[in-house]
Amino acid sequence: MTNWMPWKIARKELKVIGRKRSIIFYNVGLPILVAVAFSFVIRSQTANGIPDTLAIGAESIIYIFVVLATVLPSTIAAYSIVGEKVEKTLEPLLATPTTDGEILLGKSIAAFIPPILSAWMGASIFMAAADYILRNAGLRYYYFPNWNAGVMLLILAPLAAVLSIEVAVIASSRVNDVRGANQIAGLMFIPFVVVFFAGAEGIFALSIPNLLVFAGIISVVDLILFFVSRSTFNREEILTKWK
Repeated sequence: MTNWMPWKIARKELKVIGRKRSIIFYNVGLPILVAVAFSFVIRSQTANGIPDTLAIGAESIIYIFVVLATVLPSTIAAYSIVGEKVEKTLEPLLATPTTDGEILLGKSIAAFIPPILSAWMGASIFMAAADYILRNAGLRYYYFPNWNAGVMLLILAPLAAVLSIEVAVIASSRVNDVRGANQIAGLMFIPFVVVFFAGAEGIFALSIPNLLVFAGIISVVDLILFFVSRSTFNREEILTKWK
C-alpha cells in the first residue's frame, strides 16, 4: 500500500494539513466539544428524567456526529484543492504523470480520514460518558454501543463524509477561494439536519430500517457525484483556467 500512488498523495496531504492548526483544532476540537456539552446535558436531566427515556434521547444525539461528519471534511477538501491552487503548490503535482483519478482519490482520502476519525472519537467519548451517567442514574445496563449507533457511525457517517468531499471537489472547480468552496460544500449538512429535526418531531424515526434507507439514498447520491466530480477535476482546465 505504501507504493500506491493515491496513498502517497494522501500522506503528503495529511502532512500539509497537520501544519494547519486552525483545521486541526476545528476537526478535533468540535467533536470533543459536542461530546462534552451533550454529556452535561444528559447529566443535568438525570434528576428529573427516566433513565430509559434519557437513553433514547442520548441515541438521537449520536446522529449529531453524522452531521459533523458532513461538515468537517469540507474544510480539508476545499483547502486541498483551492488552497493549494491559491498557494501555487497544486501545479507541480498536476505536472506529474499521476492520473486525475489518482490525484482526486488521494486528496479525497486525506480529506476523509481526519474528520471521520474525529467524529468517531467524539461519539465514543459521548457514548462512554452517557453510559456512565445513565448507569449512575439507575439504568441497569450499558445502552451504548448499540445497532442504531453502529449504523449511524459506521455506515451513514462515512457516506455523509464522502458526500461532503465530492461536493467540495465540484465546488472547487467553480470558485477561486477556499472560503467559497467550503461554504458550498458545507451546505450538505442541511439534509442531515432536516432528518434530525424530523426525528425529534417524531416524523422520521431514527430506526435501523429508516437509517438504512437513508444511507441507501446517500450512497446513490455519492455514486452520482463521484462521476460528476471525476469529470469536473481536469488538470488541463485547472492549469489554464483557474485564476
